[in-house]
Amino acid sequence: MTVDTTFIDRLRNAGVGPNDSPELRLQKSLLFFATGLITLASMVWLLIYWQLGPQFSSTLPFVLQLLLVGNLLVYLKTLNFQVFRVVQLSLFLFMPFVAQWSIGSFITASGISLWALLAPIGAILFIGPRESAAWFFAYVFLTTLSGVFDYYLAEPLNLPAYKVPPQTTAFFFALNFAAVSSIVYLLLRYSDTEKHRAQQHLQEAHRLLQIEQERSERLLLNILPGPIAERLKNSTQTIADGFAEVSVMFADIVNFTRVAEGLTPQQVFAMLNKIFSCFDELAERYGLEKIKTIGDAYMVAAGLNAASRHPTESLADMALEMCRLLHHDFSINEMHLELRIGIGTGPVVAGVVGKKKFIYDLWGDTVNIASRVTTEGLPGIVQVDQRTYRRLCDRFDFQEPQTIYLKGKGNMVVYRLIGRRAGTAGSR
Repeated sequence: MTVDTTFIDRLRNAGVGPNDSPELRLQKSLLFFATGLITLASMVWLLIYWQLGPQFSSTLPFVLQLLLVGNLLVYLKTLNFQVFRVVQLSLFLFMPFVAQWSIGSFITASGISLWALLAPIGAILFIGPRESAAWFFAYVFLTTLSGVFDYYLAEPLNLPAYKVPPQTTAFFFALNFAAVSSIVYLLLRYSDTEKHRAQQHLQEAHRLLQIEQERSERLLLNILPGPIAERLKNSTQTIADGFAEVSVMFADIVNFTRVAEGLTPQQVFAMLNKIFSCFDELAERYGLEKIKTIGDAYMVAAGLNAASRHPTESLADMALEMCRLLHHDFSINEMHLELRIGIGTGPVVAGVVGKKKFIYDLWGDTVNIASRVTTEGLPGIVQVDQRTYRRLCDRFDFQEPQTIYLKGKGNMVVYRLIGRRAGTAGSR
C-alpha cells in the first residue's frame, strides 16, 4: 500500500485504528466532525462579517483554520490522538477570546467568546466528563477575565477601535448564538447516533454469539448426555460416576465387512449413516443414551438418566424395533442387512475420557458381557443375560434358555427375546 493511499484511508476513517475500542472510535470520529464544523463555520462567519461589518484583518480567522487543519494533518501522520485532542480543544478555547479581545468588548465582538464553550462541551465528548471539568473552569476564568477587561478598560479608553453599527452587532449576536448552539446540537446528535449504531452492532454481535453458543450447546449435547455436559461446562474435575444397575445394548451388523467390500467409501458411509440415524431417533424416542458407534456396531445404555421409568424395558422395546425396522423398511436397509443384538444388565462406571476429542463411555463387566452376548448371538435375534431376563420376564416372552460359552466368562445362560407379552403396554 502506498503512503498516499494510507493517508487517504486514515483521513476517510478519522484515524480510527483496527485495535481501537468502541469508545475511542467514537471520540476520534466526533473530534474530526467538530473540527470540520468549526473550520467551515469560521469561513462562513468571516465572509458574512466582511459583507456586513467593518473590514478588519482576516489574519486571525485564517490562522485558526491553518492551526486546526495543520494539527489534523500532524495527527494523521503520527496518530497521536492524545496530543491531537488537547491541541484542538485548546484552539477551540483560546482563539474565540483572542478574537474578541482583538475586536473589542463583549458587545462589539457580538459575544464571539461564546464559541469557546465548545471546548468544555467537546472535552465531555472527546475525553470524558471527569476530565472536562478543567476545561470548563478555564472557560469560566477566561470569560470572567474578559468581563474584567471590559469593565475596567473598555469604557475609560473609549474602546473598541472598530466602530460597529448596532444592527451588525445584534445580527452577529444572533449568528454566534445560533451557530454555537447548532454545532453543540449536531455534535450531541452525532454522538447519540454513533452510540446507537454501536449499540446495534453490539446487539447484533450478541445475537450471533448466542447463535454460536446454541450451536455449540447442540454439538455438545450430541456428544454428551445433558447433565454430563452441564457438569463439564461448570467444572474442571474428572467426571466418573458409578451406577449400580444399567442395561447396556450392543447392535452389530451381520457380515458388514463382506458387504462393504463391494461398495465405495461414500456408499459405505451413506449406508451406515442412514441406519444409525434411525437408531438415534429410536434412542431419543425411548429416552435412552446413545453411547457411541464402533465401526458397524451401535452401543446404547438405559438407566443413566431419568428419562424412562422402566429403562430396561425401554431398551428391549428399542432392540425389537431396530430388528423390525431393518426387516421391513428397505428404504433404510437397501442391502437387506441383519443385526445381532445383545443386552447385559449390571453395575457400570461411566465418565468422560480425555481432554480433547473426548467421549462419554462405559466400563465394567456388564459392558463386556453385553458385547460378548452380542458376538455369540444369531442374526435377527435379541439375546440377553440372566439379570436382564429377570427384569423383563414379567412383560416379555422369551425362548427357552440357552447355555453358551463366552470368552473370559465361561459358560453362561442367555435368553432370546421374542417380544412383548400380549396385554402389556410399552413403557417409556
